[in-house]
Amino acid sequence: MTDEISRLAAAADLLHTPCGGGHVAWRAWGAGPVLVLLHGGSGSWMHWLRNIPDLARDFRVLAPDTPGLGKSAMPPGEEASPAAAAAPLREGLARILGGRRSYHLCGFSFGANVAGHLAALEGGHVRSLTLVGAASLGLPRPPLDLLKVRGLPPAERRAANRENLARLMFHDASLIDDTALDIQEHNTAHARLRSRGYASGDSLKQALLRVRAPLAGIWGARDAVAWPEVQARLDVLRALDPGLMETVIPDAGHWVAYEAPDAFNAALRRVLAARAG
Repeated sequence: MTDEISRLAAAADLLHTPCGGGHVAWRAWGAGPVLVLLHGGSGSWMHWLRNIPDLARDFRVLAPDTPGLGKSAMPPGEEASPAAAAAPLREGLARILGGRRSYHLCGFSFGANVAGHLAALEGGHVRSLTLVGAASLGLPRPPLDLLKVRGLPPAERRAANRENLARLMFHDASLIDDTALDIQEHNTAHARLRSRGYASGDSLKQALLRVRAPLAGIWGARDAVAWPEVQARLDVLRALDPGLMETVIPDAGHWVAYEAPDAFNAALRRVLAARAG
């Protein structure tokens, strides 16, 4: 792992809450109003590596590994769905923050789907819900073929990870650095929950019908999962919440929080400031 990853991991408070036959691994930084960040599919807390140091200056940032991904156990039950992944997170937040908890929630990609289900369960505990590069809104998903990396020797595996990041996660492939490759390698090696099958459905849209929190949406303008129909995703969210706060970040892809961290952090901070009451 690069020094950037190691330093941030070492600075975190590591917490564990029950999940199926094991636990959810949570990492926490900073102090202040609570901000919960849920990473994307086949991911881990490291999807937020370029955002946590900035946000933790003013917030208590909680970034779990979603059940079935990273260092967290599989969710209980036979179906590893977004709703099944949300339930242990709800229990974990109740243990960590208590019965009078109040927090902002932000989810990326598959994590946006899980965040929608979590917000539907949590009701008034959630002060705002920000969806980043969300799918599962009942809209077509562009076909994306990714290379298989399991079983490849190290050099070929790293090259395949780079190609997959270029196809799915980044608009500007020149920004794929060693840190991004280390994150992708870790995430791929630890992923057990298969999330891609949910992207083309409307699981998130159905969950949002039960959400009380005000909504926000952040997309990279060249998000491979949405382009060229990013606006159609925002239209779905606006129909659910006419007060939707939205940001489309130019020249950025699906993993917008990593590819354009300064613009992303500013956009999320605008949402958190507006929803502070």
